[in-house]
Amino acid sequence: MRIGLQIPRFTWPDAPGSIGPKFAHIGRTADEAGFASLWVMDHFFQIDPVGDAEEPMLEGYSALSYLAGITERAKLGTLVTGVQYRYPGILIKTATTLDVLSGGRAYLGIGAGWYERESQGLGVPFPSTGERFERLEEALQIAHQMWSSDEGAPYEGKHYQLAETMNHPLAVSDPHPKIMIGGMGERKTLRLVAQYADACNLFTYGGADTVRHKLDVLKGHCEDVGRDYDDIEKTALGTVKLASDGMSADEVISMCREFNEAGIEHLIFNMPNVQDVEPLERFGREIIPEVAEL
Repeated sequence: MRIGLQIPRFTWPDAPGSIGPKFAHIGRTADEAGFASLWVMDHFFQIDPVGDAEEPMLEGYSALSYLAGITERAKLGTLVTGVQYRYPGILIKTATTLDVLSGGRAYLGIGAGWYERESQGLGVPFPSTGERFERLEEALQIAHQMWSSDEGAPYEGKHYQLAETMNHPLAVSDPHPKIMIGGMGERKTLRLVAQYADACNLFTYGGADTVRHKLDVLKGHCEDVGRDYDDIEKTALGTVKLASDGMSADEVISMCREFNEAGIEHLIFNMPNVQDVEPLERFGREIIPEVAEL
């Protein structure tokens, strides 16, 4: 099992001046400790229940580009970009740039989006749920087209029309950056995973049995569309506080084992005490080597 780190909050002492140095320290420490991936949310306002909307929030791809320059090994991605935030052609170009500059370490994390307040607040159109899913499917089609050909063929969809899907330089990842779709919706989201994605991202809060059920649903969708279920990376996102007043290393290892048995290969944690950095070092010493063989 691989372990990733999500950094969803930047409410640290002496912000905003402290944010850059602290973020860099966290990123470098996690990279050196053996975390397989580093993630930020793609939000512009903070979300409930992480914190108050007014708290500091970094733009996702700028933050990932910063991490790319100071890390060497960990994969980098957003958990996840709402499809309404960026035109798909620009998003794919952005993710390709991250992939090239990081030496092939980018994921494209994407979903249908949900946070209406920040869209309204910043003047971003927020269509109906049904339309956002239509746009998500078209964005996924555009991603595949831009990453599978260098001919710049047009794309004609219901919501997006691209005269030239040209994308130079090509991505470094082979065959392209992994496409990760976030969400647990059984009828639409997991079907799109089966049809278009290289990875899914579920949540741990419902427990291992819920994750097991969602993966069974995904397997059914894979059978329906003729996709090899084993080709899809199964990831999940959860929260862990490794501390004397939180969880012990053994308890975290037990949690990893439980979700691995449910089918998860890559477990991503956010940590309320990540700014202390020491929990990341403990992960590297006590947890990551222990769960690597799961």
